Amino acid sequence: MAQHTETSLGDCDDMPELSDSDDAPWEDEDELEVKAEVRCLFCERLFLSAEVTFSHCESQHQFNIRMVVNKFGLDFYGYIKVINYVRSTGCTAESLNNASQPLPWDNDEFLMPVIKDDPLLQYDVEDQDGADADQNPNVGEDPSLYQSWKHAESRAQAAEANLSLALEDLNKMRQLAQDFLMNADVKTSSSSSGAVADLCEDENGVYFSSYGHFGIHEEMLKDTVRTETYQDFMYQNLHLFKDKVVLDVGCGTGILSMFAAKAGAKKVIGVDQSEIIYQAMDIIRLNKLEDTITLIKGRIEDVDLPVQKVDVIISEWMGYFLLFESMLDSVIYARDKYLAEGGRVYPDLCHISLVALCDEQKHTDRIAFWDNVYGFDMSCMKKSVIPEATVEVVNPDTMVSEPFTIKIIDCQKTTIKDLDFSSDFSLTITRDSLCTAFAGYFDVLFENDCLKPVSFSTGPLCTKTHWKQTVFLLEKPISVQAGDILKGNITVRKNRKDPRSLIITLSLNNVTQIYMIQ
Repeated sequence: MAQHTETSLGDCDDMPELSDSDDAPWEDEDELEVKAEVRCLFCERLFLSAEVTFSHCESQHQFNIRMVVNKFGLDFYGYIKVINYVRSTGCTAESLNNASQPLPWDNDEFLMPVIKDDPLLQYDVEDQDGADADQNPNVGEDPSLYQSWKHAESRAQAAEANLSLALEDLNKMRQLAQDFLMNADVKTSSSSSGAVADLCEDENGVYFSSYGHFGIHEEMLKDTVRTETYQDFMYQNLHLFKDKVVLDVGCGTGILSMFAAKAGAKKVIGVDQSEIIYQAMDIIRLNKLEDTITLIKGRIEDVDLPVQKVDVIISEWMGYFLLFESMLDSVIYARDKYLAEGGRVYPDLCHISLVALCDEQKHTDRIAFWDNVYGFDMSCMKKSVIPEATVEVVNPDTMVSEPFTIKIIDCQKTTIKDLDFSSDFSLTITRDSLCTAFAGYFDVLFENDCLKPVSFSTGPLCTKTHWKQTVFLLEKPISVQAGDILKGNITVRKNRKDPRSLIITLSLNNVTQIYMIQ
């Protein structure tokens, strides 16, 4: 990587004036060095050199810089940090002598000088040690050390400035990223698509990082519809787990792994990329299940399991509108690589459904609102508001059609390619109304070889879950009457720029609207 050197004009004020003699600048510099005043580390006294200053520190403050450097094995940068740490904190010599790990000055912020051109920062302790041994105190004067430090300071300041500018630019561009991202994905051309790709973060890193926070897992565990259904499935179908090897994909806190162990599995392997897995390890030990359950940190696509094949794969992979977050991709990968012949994947069936809504007040609040905002026309905001599918609890009284199933997923057979799909739909209207939106939801079934099949739904008529429903607001409401058949088409696909988000295209009455779930 090429190095970029900058010259600061401000530093020129401190340089000695050049005379007509070629040797004059060097003589002036030597004079300045002799006349330099060095402030003690622990009091306000001034001295003519670093050596005299450190001698004073040793005799009056019982602080020996060479002993500190040797005791803690400090390199040149460690020495710089010690000096600036003392200058900035005003700590005592005793606290430095008695310091322990982690060292209080071991922070890069202490690379920045407290006193400009501090002579102590130009002092080479290592060379001076050698000079003492040779009885030659002048060997320690190495001007290259000062240049090394100045170069390090310059690089640190430049890096800090560049980082600040980059973060500022990122925050500005993030506001525009959603529209650019969607347009770049829908349109296959454009040089802007490359720019959008450059704006994208490491989505996997962000995704797994978000699941490292306990709050998400608390919400899921407290979702009794979700958690108790998995528990009922395993406890009421013990024959599926007795003496079996079970793989839990995306194990989180390990709750499903523990259900499987209690259901009689001889070995359970839980895999999760997020930091929550370290808490899961403690939970497993607390419940004395470490002999049965093995936890592995990493993506299922990247790790090596301690077994060749497993008998059962369990996972709670569902996202908003079922497919948001694309975790089913990982389950499919695990199934194709690790599931033994005759093995099973649970849940085994999932249905995605669509229903028409009439909620004129919500439509007014979210769309018509922009026509007059404190006397100003902000209607241009609608183009940004409408494509944002919202996740919310739908009032069942706003449903104005029978639901229609747009996709059935058989987890035992489906492929990743199947998860991008298009479906025609026909919604039977149940009452005269104004259709203002559509809501999407899903059902999850545990049926394959089950003695007692179980299931749950995330629909508006059922007990609320943390998935709620996904609402697609229409720009222009449609007048409908009871008995009408509202026909249209919906396309669901991953966003190529961010595979964990979804792009939904709704076509109805010759009008097409595009939405994003992200």
